[in-house]
Amino acid sequence: MEENKVIFEDENGNETEFDIIEETKINNVNYVLVATSDEDDDEAYILKEESDDEEEVATYTMVDDEDEIEYIGKIFSELLKDDGVNIEYTD
Repeated sequence: MEENKVIFEDENGNETEFDIIEETKINNVNYVLVATSDEDDDEAYILKEESDDEEEVATYTMVDDEDEIEYIGKIFSELLKDDGVNIEYTD
């Protein structure tokens, strides 16, 4: 992982580069709030680390459970509120 960036590869092998906005650890699980590097796109995503400590490269999955997104999203909102970041949820 490049500093402040993560490359996400989907199940079809397509890669997307994301800027890391914030990171947090909850219940021993690392979460990363990311946004695409494309300035025209204001969407952010929450990634959950699935790799263990022995792996050299971290493995992430997109969080798609709505309850988990809302819970982790609230934590990221709190962490970023002093930076003036407003997080809204969409389906």
